[in-house]
Amino acid sequence: MQYRALGRSGLNISEFGLGTMSWGEQNTEDEAHSQMDAALEAGVNFVDTAEMYPVPPRVDTYGCSESILGNWLRKTGRRRDLLIATKAVGPARAGKANLPYIREGRVSYTRAHLFEAVDASLRRLQTDYVDLFQLHWPDRSTNVFQSLDYKYELDDSAVSIVETLEALDALVQSGRVRHIGLSNETPWGLASFLHFADVHGYTRVTSIQNSYNLLNLDFEHGLAEMALREKVGVLVYSPLAMGMLTGKYFCGERAGGSRLDLFGRFFRYSNERAQDAAFAYTALFRKHGIDPVHGSLAFVIGRPFVASTLIGATSLAQLEHNLAAADVKLSEELLVGLQDIYRQYGSPSP
Repeated sequence: MQYRALGRSGLNISEFGLGTMSWGEQNTEDEAHSQMDAALEAGVNFVDTAEMYPVPPRVDTYGCSESILGNWLRKTGRRRDLLIATKAVGPARAGKANLPYIREGRVSYTRAHLFEAVDASLRRLQTDYVDLFQLHWPDRSTNVFQSLDYKYELDDSAVSIVETLEALDALVQSGRVRHIGLSNETPWGLASFLHFADVHGYTRVTSIQNSYNLLNLDFEHGLAEMALREKVGVLVYSPLAMGMLTGKYFCGERAGGSRLDLFGRFFRYSNERAQDAAFAYTALFRKHGIDPVHGSLAFVIGRPFVASTLIGATSLAQLEHNLAAADVKLSEELLVGLQDIYRQYGSPSP
C-alpha cells in the first residue's frame, strides 16, 4: 500500500480508503468488522463514513454505519491507527436528499447545526475527535447527484460560505475536528471556501470528495487543476461507477445481491451510452490481460490529483480483490486506448 499527502494537512493517507456506505444495510456489523480487520492488515489507514449512512438512507438505519465503526473502535482500541472521516448532511435543495428525520431537520450549515452534527457523530463513533469533517453537499442550490439543467436560485435562505467556514473553524478550535473537507462541490464552491479562508484567517479546506471514474470524468474540467494548484487532497468515491465498470452489468443484467439489483434508485451509470462506454473500457482492459476492476481502480489512483480512492465491498473476497489493484500499473498503450474511448463516448454519467 502506498501513502500520499492529504492536501496541506500533514497527514499521510493510504491510496485506498474503506467506504462504509453499505454497513447496516448490505453488511452486518460482524461483516463490517471483518472488513476493517482485513483493510488494516492490507495497510489501509483511512475510513470514510457519514451520519446519513447506510445508503439508501432510511429512518430506521440512520447513523448505523458510524455506530458500527464506533463499536469496532471500542472493541479493538485501534483509534490511533486510523484516519476517520465523516460528513454532515445539508438541506434538500435542487434535488438533494430530503432527510427530515436527521437532527429533526436542523441540517443547514450553521454553527449550531454543525456542532450538533459533530457531537452526534462523535457519540456514535465513540471517539472524541474526527480527523476529517466534511460537508456532504453544498448548502446552496447546485447540480449534484446526476442532476442536469441547472436552474439558478438566489437561495436567500442558504447559509453563506463565510458563516459556514466560521463554524467549521470553531469546530477545529474546539478539538472535535482536526481538518475540514467538502464533498460533491463545484469549482466555484471550492474556490470560494479557499478564498474566504484566506481573507478571514479561518481553517483551510483540506480535501474534496467527489465522484470520479471512467464514466464520469467531469472532475477533470476545472476541479482537478484547482485541487493540484491549491494542494487540496482529492478523495474519490464511486471509482467503479456503482459496479458498472466491473463488467457484471452488461446487456442490462443485474447481478443478484448487487446495489443496482437491490436498489433501483441508482441509475446514474446505467443509461445506454454509459453501458456502451463501460463495455468498451472493460473489453480494452481484458484485451491487455487486466481485470476490469483492477484496471478501473488503477486508472483512478494513477491520476496526479487523487489522494485516496474509496472502495466499498459487500464481502471480504470483493474487498481483497479491489485492494489488489494497488499492484497494477497501466501501460502507455492502454492509457492511449482509454483516451480513444473517451473521445467516442465522452463522460456519459455526470
